[in-house]
Amino acid sequence: MLRHQLEHLIRACADLTDEDDIVVVGSQAIHGSHADPPPSLLLSIEADVYPRDRPDRADLIDGAIGEGSPFHSEFEYYAHGVGPETAKAPHGWEQRLVALSTPNTRGATGWCLEAHDLVLAKCVAGREKDWAFAAEAIRHGIVALVELEARVADLPVDRGARDAIAQHLEALGD
Repeated sequence: MLRHQLEHLIRACADLTDEDDIVVVGSQAIHGSHADPPPSLLLSIEADVYPRDRPDRADLIDGAIGEGSPFHSEFEYYAHGVGPETAKAPHGWEQRLVALSTPNTRGATGWCLEAHDLVLAKCVAGREKDWAFAAEAIRHGIVALVELEARVADLPVDRGARDAIAQHLEALGD
């Protein structure tokens, strides 16, 4: 998904929900921190989003512009309405959100996970594609391994999961 496509989704989500603040927690949040991320980080055709002040309205997003919707068919990308609990990011992530507001969002703001928080949330998910995303973000200098390692202790998962994530990150740095 390209930046202008995410901006379109932010605008559409704001229009649908009557909420101007949309939180972006999936991989497309990278657009908040980086204006031109490498194509290897833009493989997803969906954006995981929810209205910041009314997460209960995420269902409206799924129904109108979600997977399989006419919007999805027309534009070949879509929004996935989620909730704040979806982001298993390090403690304090809400205070580090990065604003994405341009003329293309027409007054709405996409509040995107900061890049390190995004990568760590993907590490918690732990799917092969999430580790590939983390590796690419490190390789391209989008995130610093030392900062990722520092934030692992603040992840909302048990110690065993944090230890496994730290070990996997260490392996990515080798």
